[in-house]
Amino acid sequence: PSCSWKMALSRGLRCCQRVLSWVPVIVIAMVVLWSYYAYVFELCLFTLTNAAEKVVYLIAFHVTFVLFVWTYGKSIFTRPLNPHKKYSISYRDKKRYDNEERPEAQKHILAEMAKNLPVYTRTASKAVRFCDRCQLIKPDRCHHCSVCDVCVLKMDHHCPWVNNCVGFSNYKYFLLFLTYSLFYCLYIAATVFQYFIKFWTGELPNSRAKFHVLFLLFVAFMFFVSLLFLFGYHCWLVSKNRSTLAEAFSAPIFQHGPDKNGFNLGFFENMKQVFGEDKKYWLLPVFTSPSLGDGHFYPMKSVGESRNLLLANEEQWGEDGSDEDSPGTSNKGLPVRRNT
Repeated sequence: PSCSWKMALSRGLRCCQRVLSWVPVIVIAMVVLWSYYAYVFELCLFTLTNAAEKVVYLIAFHVTFVLFVWTYGKSIFTRPLNPHKKYSISYRDKKRYDNEERPEAQKHILAEMAKNLPVYTRTASKAVRFCDRCQLIKPDRCHHCSVCDVCVLKMDHHCPWVNNCVGFSNYKYFLLFLTYSLFYCLYIAATVFQYFIKFWTGELPNSRAKFHVLFLLFVAFMFFVSLLFLFGYHCWLVSKNRSTLAEAFSAPIFQHGPDKNGFNLGFFENMKQVFGEDKKYWLLPVFTSPSLGDGHFYPMKSVGESRNLLLANEEQWGEDGSDEDSPGTSNKGLPVRRNT
């Protein structure tokens, strides 16, 4: 009875946590809906008198609004990708690993389990990266999210404002969300400012719209300044081909040692790693395949490592490579690393 009571309590707490995690998203949604009402109705329809100005303002606003909401929705509802099932360890290997108490022996067991996987980064002790919670070998740039309680491919961070992990599957959408959020705030502030002045200098009569215009300007400016720093930081990360957790906070450790620029291929190639090969889709929140890498492996700056990766691409998974992908993982076949 006590055990079932504890399980029920644990389930209840998890349920409350899931509900509360949507609070930041709901707050943002309410602010956005209010900004839509204040701009479209209170400013454009009730305050502006010039018909041509109304049309221009409304068209430009709705284009920006749709792009902003589209990218925000994609950031929220695009689920992060988890490692392929080939990275999961077998029951036999798990027992071997758990029963072994010597660190060096555990390191040897992990190396043996990862010998046919394209993993090149290591822990500080030069061991293969392993997740005790998910019981799998971690692909390069993969991290375990303590909030979602899963390993996420190329995890950048867990963002409470989208209630989602930002990683390989949705990093492009998150960057576009920041971009169009800035445009949205800047557009509102720029077009509202002159009417803010007119209200407070008496050129326009006092009305309910006056307070909506005041708060529109204040909220737009506040969000613009705060988003500008976050946007600038992520632009810097993209230019260096880094992620917040994997490379920005601490240098990834390769077989040749730590190197913060281990995945840096140059500005243009780094852009293609996030936004894909097809440039005409770069500014749209649609999936575009990156030039190289599928979330599990990435080209590297190091000549030796890059050569190994290119050799690895020549083969598939080996004897059981025909296994179908598990749900929620990349659909591409994963390469086997050759020992050279």
